[in-house]
Amino acid sequence: MKRFAFASLMAAALALAGCAATPSSIVTVPTTARPIPPEPAAQAANGAIFQTAQYRPLFEDRRARHIGDTLIINIVEKTVANTDGASTGKKDGKASFTPPGPLQARLGGSVSTSASTSFADGGTQSASNAFTGTIAVTVTEVLSNGNLIVAGEKQVAMNKGIEFIRFSGMVNPDMINGNAVASTNVADARVEYRTNSRIDRAEMSSMASRFFQSILPF
Repeated sequence: MKRFAFASLMAAALALAGCAATPSSIVTVPTTARPIPPEPAAQAANGAIFQTAQYRPLFEDRRARHIGDTLIINIVEKTVANTDGASTGKKDGKASFTPPGPLQARLGGSVSTSASTSFADGGTQSASNAFTGTIAVTVTEVLSNGNLIVAGEKQVAMNKGIEFIRFSGMVNPDMINGNAVASTNVADARVEYRTNSRIDRAEMSSMASRFFQSILPF
């Protein structure tokens, strides 16, 4: 029985270590895509400037529109949420009676009692988050209506930790300005920031210690 309990504790510790090493990601789509190879031209190159297979309008704006094109996402995310709640209650009770016969003369009339209870409860909850940055993403899919599915990832190694920034979402080409778009104009946006630094490992170790202390109070 003791061996089984020890094995269970070791399995839980390994599971927590695995979660710390490979955290789950909310960005589930591929973070990059290669351009689709062009179909072979019907005619061989004849030396002219205009080539059908490589044609791109001369005066078009240089913005992402094909699979494999890159797009700049300006991440400007800020959320503020506040919740207030309050409740009150009050209850009163009263009872009286008149003693019969000899008890009435001894007690001097009627007997009465009353009780009152009241309570008040209130709470306030607030949350505020801010995330700013810039990331280049790749067009992974072009929908039938022209909207672009984009995704990208950035990894920055600093000292002994690595920062991961991942992004995915759907972009309306009309929102693109100078081949850049704000994250607030991206539909179904998923913005993720994670690290594997020692701070995260320390937080995970603290969670593991609290877990073991909860089941082994000695």
